[in-house]
Amino acid sequence: MTVDSLVTAPRFRCWAPPGVYRPQTDTALLGRALRRERITSRTEVLDLGTGSGALAVEAARHGARVTAVDISWRALATAWCNALLNGHTVRVRHGDLAAAVPGRRFDLVITNPPYVPAPPADGPPRGAARAWDAGPDGRLLIDRICAAAPAVLRPAGRLLMVHSHLSGVEETLDRFGAAGLRAEVVDRARLPFGRVLHSRLTWLRERGLVADRTTEELVVIRAAHS
Repeated sequence: MTVDSLVTAPRFRCWAPPGVYRPQTDTALLGRALRRERITSRTEVLDLGTGSGALAVEAARHGARVTAVDISWRALATAWCNALLNGHTVRVRHGDLAAAVPGRRFDLVITNPPYVPAPPADGPPRGAARAWDAGPDGRLLIDRICAAAPAVLRPAGRLLMVHSHLSGVEETLDRFGAAGLRAEVVDRARLPFGRVLHSRLTWLRERGLVADRTTEELVVIRAAHS
């Protein structure tokens, strides 16, 4: 699977300046799951941590009314520009996850949160690393999304999240279950370690997160009200 498989529109354009996460295999995997969902002109979609806005634009291309959230002003400007470049409308909201849309509920929530385990640091991730560094267990934002999901989903709503096996797939499924949602893995892809994981391979091995294998499995989890 390539990033080109993110969308089927032949003229889809995605611009990502320095400091904004560029669409990669995880984006494509989540985009594939998104296209399997029923989306109409009445579907309200929330893209948490929109980055370049590629997935927000994909949802809008299928007719959804999309709200894209990010804590980075640069990412929001990028998402807005990419929607404009592709002839779609995406509402952008600045803020910390669902706090950016207080009291609102959605039919579909999509999210590609930071999920790469990172050595302890002084303070939260900064700059471009905010798009991937997620604390020593890789769950800095994943756990918060699991806890917040029931409050932002409509009764028939569903959530799609992509993350790595390094950040605990079973724990995510358990947390969604504890929050009252039915969750399952609906897609997978295995790929070689990229630059970031290779740069911290010794630390990952010391933590027991990897052995000799230098490939990563990405999964998409779908959660919905039981």
